[in-house]
Amino acid sequence: MIDDLRIGLVQMDLAWEDPAANRERATEMLAGQEGKHDLVVLPEMFATGFSMEPARLAETMEGDSIQWMQATAARLETVVVGSLIIEEEGQYFNRLLIVSKNGVGMHYDKRHLFRMAGEHQVYRMGTRLQAFGVKGWRICPQICYDLRFPVWTRNYHEGEGRLWYDAVIYVANWPAKRAAHWNALLKARAIENQAYAIGVNRVGTDGNGIEYSGDSAILDYQGRELDHGFRAPRLLTASLAHGPLHEYRQRFPAWLDADQYELKD
Repeated sequence: MIDDLRIGLVQMDLAWEDPAANRERATEMLAGQEGKHDLVVLPEMFATGFSMEPARLAETMEGDSIQWMQATAARLETVVVGSLIIEEEGQYFNRLLIVSKNGVGMHYDKRHLFRMAGEHQVYRMGTRLQAFGVKGWRICPQICYDLRFPVWTRNYHEGEGRLWYDAVIYVANWPAKRAAHWNALLKARAIENQAYAIGVNRVGTDGNGIEYSGDSAILDYQGRELDHGFRAPRLLTASLAHGPLHEYRQRFPAWLDADQYELKD
């Protein structure tokens, strides 16, 4: 028996290229949430907004924002997830970090870099698809533009009637003018992978004048909304049940007919 997974999504307005201000804003939004969540998820580049200035803004794996994530995880008794601009061995990454009170447990580097903003010119592409565990759940972490590439996120049969992951998380800075794409693709990823789909987007306007409508969402394995955030800063919450997920997969085992494939760089 796998227990329910309690999640909290921090849909916030990001201060442009101001890590200290954003850490303070997130702290305020999470006030009073001690012991209420197993997983807390922040937007893409939550410390800075979606900036193409890594030489000026990048942090290390021992930097202030990761230390803040670790302290927050300890205070709230949870696991904290979010992406940051990280410098490592002279390279810059849009890196999603999974942080507990004990530090960084795992990280995922964004695979699909958003060329329309020049992201592919300043950040290093990730090459490893991974999943992490919380309370017996298997969760696949993804970042923003990854949402448009279903092969990269495709769930697969791991054996003994279990799929590789139970939930997929997308952290994002997804512009309001393409909100319809975000909403449709999140639903598609949930349905086709027979998994919960969790999308955390920012609100407000960034330093480039780009507007964000939020639309953070928690969807079940049939694409049904459990919670949805619109344009205001807000903490979304839900409790995900593993039993009904497993039962649905056994009752409607579309995954048994999935195509086999191999990803190549």
